[in-house]
Amino acid sequence: MKHLPKHLQPRWRYLAVGLESWPDAAVDRRAFQRECWYAAQNLLGDPGSARADLTVIRFDFAGKTGEAIVRVRRGESEPARAALACIDEIDGSPVGVRVRGMSGTIRAAEENYLGRRGQDSEERNVVFGNEERVAVVCDGSADVRLDEAFAGTTDLDYDLA
Repeated sequence: MKHLPKHLQPRWRYLAVGLESWPDAAVDRRAFQRECWYAAQNLLGDPGSARADLTVIRFDFAGKTGEAIVRVRRGESEPARAALACIDEIDGSPVGVRVRGMSGTIRAAEENYLGRRGQDSEERNVVFGNEERVAVVCDGSADVRLDEAFAGTTDLDYDLA
C-alpha cells in the first residue's frame, strides 16, 4: 500500500499535559487514554470526538504527579483542551489535569513544556488537627493522610513534628 502524498497526510498538534493527584493514586496510561476518549465523547459528541482524535503518545505518572503528551488533529486543539479540562478522576482517584502547552512536534512539546518536574517530595511526620500524622511534603505544601483520605494543606496549616 502506498503512502499518501505529504499534502494529504493528517497534520497533528501535541498537547503537553500535567497531571496531579493524591500520593496513593495509581494512574496508568490505559486508564488516562480511556478518560480522554470518554471526556471527548461526552463533551464533543461522536463526530467531534472523531474529528479531534485524542491519542496519548507519551505517559509518565510517579508518586503524585505525572506528565503526558496527547496528539490532536490540527484545528481541533481548542475542543480537545476543553475535553481534557473535563477530566476530574481516573479509576476513582481524583486528578487535576493541566494543559501546559501545545506544539507541532513531540520533541518540541517535551523540551518546552515537560522537561524537569517540580521539587521532589518527602514523607514527614507533621502535627495537623492537634495530632501527629504522616504527610507528603513538597515545596511548602503537604498532603496529610487522614483516616481514609488526604487533606491538602499549606505550610501555615501544619507544624513539623
